[in-house]
Amino acid sequence: MPSHPPAERTRLRAPARTGLALLAAAALLAPPAPPAAAQLPSQTQVAPQGNRIVAVVNGDVVSRADIVGRARLFALNAGIAVAPEMLERLTPQVTRLLIDERLRLQEVQRRRLPVTDAEIAEAVTELERRNNLQPGALRAQLNQIGVQPRVLYDQIRTQIGWGRVLRQQLGPSAQPTDAEVEEAMRAAKARAGQPEYQVSEIFIPVDDPATEGETRRFVEEVIRQLRSGTPFPVAATQFSQAQTALQGGDLGFVRRDELDPEVASVVERMPPGAISNPIRVPGGFQIVALRAKRESGRDMATMITLRQAFFPFSSTLDQNNPTQQQRDQVDRAQRLAQEARNCNAVEQAAARVAGGERPSDPGQIRLETVTPPPLRSLIAGLQPGKASQPILTPEGVMVMMVCSREQRNLAELTPDQLKSQLLRDRVENLSRQLQRDLRRRATIEMRS
Repeated sequence: MPSHPPAERTRLRAPARTGLALLAAAALLAPPAPPAAAQLPSQTQVAPQGNRIVAVVNGDVVSRADIVGRARLFALNAGIAVAPEMLERLTPQVTRLLIDERLRLQEVQRRRLPVTDAEIAEAVTELERRNNLQPGALRAQLNQIGVQPRVLYDQIRTQIGWGRVLRQQLGPSAQPTDAEVEEAMRAAKARAGQPEYQVSEIFIPVDDPATEGETRRFVEEVIRQLRSGTPFPVAATQFSQAQTALQGGDLGFVRRDELDPEVASVVERMPPGAISNPIRVPGGFQIVALRAKRESGRDMATMITLRQAFFPFSSTLDQNNPTQQQRDQVDRAQRLAQEARNCNAVEQAAARVAGGERPSDPGQIRLETVTPPPLRSLIAGLQPGKASQPILTPEGVMVMMVCSREQRNLAELTPDQLKSQLLRDRVENLSRQLQRDLRRRATIEMRS
């Protein structure tokens, strides 16, 4: 996290004529599969305790059902099964998280900063778009695992409202001046060639020294889930109390002197892809993931845009015994690969596919980060405007076309980027300070 002063401390064997290009999976371009039913208590198991009060926060109740709902939401987002015993381990920190959210929402309401239902709907639509889900699919997934949609809606409402509280508190002075941006630009140029680290963070505060051991156990559980495959942005969005939680914990590229000293000393020794152990920092615990290293001012990348048309199979592919529907889909893909002359043709073909779940436009992609490696090699070998051979997966067959390719120095900072960075640091400091103040002034009654 940015450093702060102490007082300021988140295979179808295909007909021979098709000539298929076979890949194990096109994971980069596929939406995340919904998790297996989370092994949380069933609704009937929860019901007897559902209205049990766990905490009262300035008169507002946090119930057992609220805690179970948030744990189920975490399971959906992470694509993991949460056994009852894990729920028990999560309960203390989820409770604390919900208490903090109650305090934030109360402050939003006290300042009369409305968050409309239309804004919530817009945020949900954006979540579905970012996760390659069809409209309404998120609500369906919530219902499937027994999560009331309001659990997600309340979280979004609080996040939006809290951002408005911070902007109101900072006022116009929050915006860095031109002089400050120019100074930051000069400093950035002077640092050219020095190491930079692409870091994601989760910050879990410790407000009461008596609960430090309990909080550390929760942090260790989160780390265990991260190392077992839970996406870092999911855990950050659910549990981090840093403002970067809204961006999945993404700090971007930072220098050593922009991190807490305790974090910097760990990050310097981490290999890319690693997740840290708990790091004690002023105000709480930090979990960091090191995504990449580079030299300041130098990060050459191949950026591409592409279009894809995915023809789904109605059943999982048996490579030795393909169904007629699977053969028909392969034929459609083969015709597209032979006839498509531009990206618009691929996009139009994708739009005509019934039940298509993968976006025709996955957005701009850095080629070097594409996985698995066979897919990266295939894309690298495609000339812009020339369709790939059909790519076979167990779930369907895909045709891709590169639309554009360019070399870009991603580390070249612009004044707007520096301005955003300075503003982010100010907002983060204020968020933590206000949260501590709200807790100190609050009347919080814990129930057994």
